[in-house]
Amino acid sequence: MDRKKSGLSRKITVLCLTLAVVICAGACTVGYFTYRNSIYEAYSGFAYGLANTALIYVDGDNITGYLDTGTPDEAYDEMARHLNAIYQGTELSSIYISRPKPDTMTLLNIYDVRIHEAADPAPYAIGVEDPITGDPEEVVRIYETGELSDSYFIRKSRFGYNTSAILPIKNSAGATMAILVADMPMPNIIRDLNRYLMLTVAVTVLLGLLMLFLVLSYLRRRVIAPIRMLTANAEGFASSRTGFSEDVLSIHTGDEVETLAQALSKMELDITRYIENLAAVTAEKERIGAELSIATQIQADMLPSLFPAFPERKEFDIYATMTPAKEVGGDFYDFFMVDNRHLAIVMADVSGKGVPAALFMVIGKTLIKDHTLPGVDLGEVFTQVNELLCEANKEGLFITAFEGVLDLVTGELRFVNAGHEPPFLCPAGGRYAPYKTRPGFVLAGMEGMVYRPGSVTLSPGDKLFQYTDGVTEATRADQELYGMDRLQAVLDRNQEASPHVLLPAVKADIDAFVGEAEQFDDITMLCVEFRSRMNAEKGDQTHE
Repeated sequence: MDRKKSGLSRKITVLCLTLAVVICAGACTVGYFTYRNSIYEAYSGFAYGLANTALIYVDGDNITGYLDTGTPDEAYDEMARHLNAIYQGTELSSIYISRPKPDTMTLLNIYDVRIHEAADPAPYAIGVEDPITGDPEEVVRIYETGELSDSYFIRKSRFGYNTSAILPIKNSAGATMAILVADMPMPNIIRDLNRYLMLTVAVTVLLGLLMLFLVLSYLRRRVIAPIRMLTANAEGFASSRTGFSEDVLSIHTGDEVETLAQALSKMELDITRYIENLAAVTAEKERIGAELSIATQIQADMLPSLFPAFPERKEFDIYATMTPAKEVGGDFYDFFMVDNRHLAIVMADVSGKGVPAALFMVIGKTLIKDHTLPGVDLGEVFTQVNELLCEANKEGLFITAFEGVLDLVTGELRFVNAGHEPPFLCPAGGRYAPYKTRPGFVLAGMEGMVYRPGSVTLSPGDKLFQYTDGVTEATRADQELYGMDRLQAVLDRNQEASPHVLLPAVKADIDAFVGEAEQFDDITMLCVEFRSRMNAEKGDQTHE
């Protein structure tokens, strides 16, 4: 926590310090060159003014004639007196007149004020050739074009820094015959520039430090301190969940930091309420989950689940399973002895899922079993059950159902179908095949419906397989259905299997097909095998 806080402060300090250094360096650089150029301009302007004054006394028509004779005349002496007077009366370091030789980049001396000052004037005499100092190409350009230079001629000699004013000397026809050069010394120029630079740096640094202090003070008070407060508050809330600190509401910066503080306060209040609601919802969900678990067990207990179901009866073997899609399902199966010689089997599917379907299933299962009595026609059973279900069906649910009653003496299976899937019959030694029935209307769908029963006679060794649509409509991830063909195939592979072996094999094939896809419907199956007929008179068995 402390490291993060100091890191933010350090980063801001380094950023501000870097910005101050950049501004200081920029200001000093700009000030230095501006001041230097102003000095150059002032000295150069003064030198050009004196050079123009000296140019008045130079005769452009005759000036180059002295190079031919090498001897001065009265006009030359007069010019020299005036130029020397200008030199003596000003701060010029030298005045001279020369003619450049572009091929050799040298000057042919015509006049040099130092002739009159030197003990040995020979080096400065008429016709003496000297190399061009400074910028030779620019000097030649002035001589050849007769145009003044746009730049300053600043050079350093043993006398220090000088600025040179170079003017073309033209004759009456406007042709450039020679150049006049006036050198103006620039005493202590480096010293003055250094003093200026040091002063500028000192002032800029002081102002920069002052501004840095003010900016950092502002940032610490208006940004860093509130952010530290927000960070501490957020960490405290994350660790204790006790709600936000009132100190956060005291942040009034008038900017995004205040907006952040208000948003954090609202977020913490919302999270606190959410946690409280979540705790209540979780507790309620756990309570409902516990009740659903009990309901699941109650529903499972309502369906026959002990196998073998009738170990004392050798005439038949029966097995059934139900796998609900949710905690409780809407499918149900049932089997029971109507009397000593009649076995009833029921397979049904309630529309919908979950608790409503499970409750409706309980009602339907109870009504069907209560109305299946010895000697009562199955069509009448479903007709009565339909009427009763329609009376208490405000939710609009319905049931598809199949019920059969097997006479263990004759092998006759009387059945009634209320909109349910047809069963598969497998004769002894043969293959499973769907048995076409005339399905009636679903139970609880409409009042006044009349159901007609059908019948088929089973022989010992025959098997009946019944199921709900959760089997054929099992869906894998690509939305492909399991279908009748796959059901037919798995039944054919297990045609010799007993009921308690057949149903797990079918369920395993469905699971392999579906894979990881979610189960959307209850999967319910029942298989009964008629093994032998019952002796009606003696109550024993006769095998064929």
